[in-house]
Amino acid sequence: MNASSSLSGAFVPGPRALREPTGTGVLDGLRVAVKDLIDVAGSASTCGNPDWAASHAVPTQDAACVAMLRAAGARIVGKTVTDELAFSLEGENAFHGTPRNPAAPERLPGGSSSGSAVAVAGHEADLALGTDTGGSVRVPASFCGVHAMRPTHGRISLTGVLPFAESYDTVGWFARDATLLRAAGHVLLGTRRHADAQPLRLCMAEDALALAEPAVAQALRAWAQANGITEKRQAFVRPWREVQEAYSVLQGLEICAALGPWIRERRPTFGPAIAPRFAGALALDPTLDATWRRWREEMRRELVAKLGPDEAWLLPAAPGLALPLEASGEQRGAFYERALALGALAGHAGLPQIVLPLLQVHGLPVGLSFIAGPGQDERLLNLALALSPTKE
Repeated sequence: MNASSSLSGAFVPGPRALREPTGTGVLDGLRVAVKDLIDVAGSASTCGNPDWAASHAVPTQDAACVAMLRAAGARIVGKTVTDELAFSLEGENAFHGTPRNPAAPERLPGGSSSGSAVAVAGHEADLALGTDTGGSVRVPASFCGVHAMRPTHGRISLTGVLPFAESYDTVGWFARDATLLRAAGHVLLGTRRHADAQPLRLCMAEDALALAEPAVAQALRAWAQANGITEKRQAFVRPWREVQEAYSVLQGLEICAALGPWIRERRPTFGPAIAPRFAGALALDPTLDATWRRWREEMRRELVAKLGPDEAWLLPAAPGLALPLEASGEQRGAFYERALALGALAGHAGLPQIVLPLLQVHGLPVGLSFIAGPGQDERLLNLALALSPTKE
């Protein structure tokens, strides 16, 4: 099966990576797409860049997350397009193309797990694996209108996954409905049965909503009011621009550690939008690390203490609607700044976050998102199912 069989462009060009299940279980018969920086044995992980593909061997083992899904009965239906080495939130790739957003064909799909979100939104897969460092699962889920989850940092093994910014990296996943989101979650998280814990108390992160476009913020507030969510919280325990700056610096320094040696030795060709980002990361002053690490640990403690173990806070999955395909540099910059600030709340503190496709604004998807305390992944998955209008 070749890329031409996918009108969406969700899958990496060339022969499709097709793999049968290795066992049976709750995912029997389900189709799984895999982001092209997560290993599937016998298929190149190009990580969205030809120079990376040319300088790395084809993996001989599945990534741990892929192996778990196959053991539970899922079959792999292909590797999906990613922004180059995951360094973007827009969903474009200068070499493999931009996957077509099924919910909004004239708009970007969001990245860097763009192909995975598109494969699920376009019914080419039932589930898809992605990675989320600063929003790379949450943003495309919102733009494409699909269910998604970023887990607590460290809950799912990163073995066989491209290291990017390792203290922020997570394996996330997309699903066509809340039932599958939870089922895949129990497999990936190693949960033997549905959690019996009390439901999370829902609150509204008012300051996070203020970062969203007015129409998006209004839709989220209206949904909260309609569902009896009246308690308000302040998610940004530090100024949001400081949260964004800390993330950009710490992520950049971790990128230098993980990918800098390869970039300096190989001198790869990056697309025009990605090259300046890597150049900026490699130019960062390493002496900034200690200061921002202390800042991050203090911020993490404050946020986790405020959030507690029994609350889930409503906030935007992305600051606005999917960007137009021809969005200007100014539009992209404004989006990126706010998206990173919102995404860094979970990133800095290692928190789990779900995205639910329950809203539309001007006929376009808007992800409804909840964040919870460390380790509350199963309760968030239960919440996703409880909020599903069809109670799948």
